[in-house]
Amino acid sequence: MEMEQRNRIAQWAFDTHNILGRFHLWLEDVEEKWIQGQPGDEFSFVGESLESAFIMTAAVTALGTRLFGRYGEGKGLDKAGLNTVKKDSDAVSAYAMSEALWYLARDLPENHAVMVSLGEGLMPKVGETPEMGSNPLLGFGRVYARPQVARVVDHHVHRLINDPSYHWEEFWGDMVAAGISIWGAAIDTLENTSRFAKGAPTGPMAVLHLFDQPLKVSLPYEGYMGYLALPRKVVETAAERSVLMTYLTPRSLVMDAIRAAFPGILSEHVHVWTLGGTPREPRIGELWGEWREAGAHLVEEGWQVPGGMAAFLESGTYAPTYRVGTFTGHDGRTHLFICDGYAATAEAIQASSLDPMLGLTTSMAIFSSKFDVSYKRESRVMHLNPNSPNFGRDLSDVLGHEVGEKEAERYRGILKHARAAGMPLGKRTLTVDDFFPKKDWRGLALAGYMLPDPYTGVPGVQEIKPGTYKVTTHASYHRGIREITLTLRLTKTFEESRYVFSPLLDRFYAGQDYRTRPVKISDSGRIRNELQTWYSEALEFLNDDGIHIFFDRVDEAVLPPAKKEYMRRVLRWYKENHPIWFRWLEIS
Repeated sequence: MEMEQRNRIAQWAFDTHNILGRFHLWLEDVEEKWIQGQPGDEFSFVGESLESAFIMTAAVTALGTRLFGRYGEGKGLDKAGLNTVKKDSDAVSAYAMSEALWYLARDLPENHAVMVSLGEGLMPKVGETPEMGSNPLLGFGRVYARPQVARVVDHHVHRLINDPSYHWEEFWGDMVAAGISIWGAAIDTLENTSRFAKGAPTGPMAVLHLFDQPLKVSLPYEGYMGYLALPRKVVETAAERSVLMTYLTPRSLVMDAIRAAFPGILSEHVHVWTLGGTPREPRIGELWGEWREAGAHLVEEGWQVPGGMAAFLESGTYAPTYRVGTFTGHDGRTHLFICDGYAATAEAIQASSLDPMLGLTTSMAIFSSKFDVSYKRESRVMHLNPNSPNFGRDLSDVLGHEVGEKEAERYRGILKHARAAGMPLGKRTLTVDDFFPKKDWRGLALAGYMLPDPYTGVPGVQEIKPGTYKVTTHASYHRGIREITLTLRLTKTFEESRYVFSPLLDRFYAGQDYRTRPVKISDSGRIRNELQTWYSEALEFLNDDGIHIFFDRVDEAVLPPAKKEYMRRVLRWYKENHPIWFRWLEIS
């Protein structure tokens, strides 16, 4: 091995030693290549050393999930069985990323914190029922920093959640006054969970986006957003003709702008990727019709993406965004791939924050979490005033049918929650800039690939010999895109490593005796983190930074009665035997 490569591995091992040590991994090799940009370009806003640690976080999450996340075990199961596998998969990925961030945070600058602004998993997806509960997630308000900084930020986050008179502007002002710099994060620890659980050959990944400031979000929030991603050249060409390209622009005009930007391109060579399937037809069926009338090709399930892999439409708006742009087809002519339709809130903001890195312009519109009407009507629903005495009549006009009081109340609740969370409801369409307190922002987009990705051609986790794996990640920022492949070796046996990647409470439930195991002060932080990740709907945050857990709020489909009682018993034992370390915990 050349000296330069040995030094590269040594530097990476030094920069990421906290994470490698936590997961009992040995770094054997590092391969880097630039997809855009060049090695001489400066690193992202986090700096070279921390960037390596964040990349390792994405890689470790991908590796742990692929090995221990029950990949493919949901295939052929009924809905309840599949849901259990999905939650277990999400649990491993969320735990791995959260632990990696916790250890990484020890190397943050003294006055810095990473705060999760948005995370996927808060609400059941379409087709699921509310009793299935929230999925494990790293959601709003989770703070990673040195302990003293984390306490200060946590205190203000809890006030933001609990005190209706304390708003985001006050929170931001208090952080500035305290001299604390907060990096915001939007996280999906397991993108394409259903595909992972069913054993699909492509798609699943871990996504972590960092920003040099927090998003203007003041409560846990997950909904849906209309999403149209176009090459910047198309939007600028339209602007020269005094045509505004937004999510609500008729698609015939979008096609005109595409033809003007790329003279000679055929309509049928414009390939439009949207989420597909019968459940999506009420919301975006009209959109499909507009594209067909314009002569575009709607990407179908199995369509061969340039590079050779098959597209899928069941989920995952984020990854196709990397493919947006022109390419030369087998016929030698110019083709264009674009993304349209909608995505969950965190996914839409993650994807749109790729704009400066990929040369795109993305327009969004806020939707509700219901699937009853077309995208055009949906974009108007979220601009209604829920406190208006005429709300029911206004809602009926927008939805196109008579609305009963029960339905009106559901929509009123959705709107009030969006307002309380700080969603920018005052504009018809949005760009990602609308979510930042400063319009000038910098980002670092990280993806760790568990399985091959059709849109970038990146391979998934590969075992190269027993216990040793290659894990490929992408790191994107305004100066370029790097592809980093890390070769990681498990230093424990496979079954011992399964424990390493498993939450403490699950390890105890699986048979490890919590009463004889040596207790560490870190158990307190790990268990607090696990409760916030798995049972967010059962928690109330107290003014003294404590947490009150109400087990009766967790549905049995999420936490079976036997496990629920066991968890309660374990937490009471910790509370009784280590009252100082667990003074933050109250149990009902």
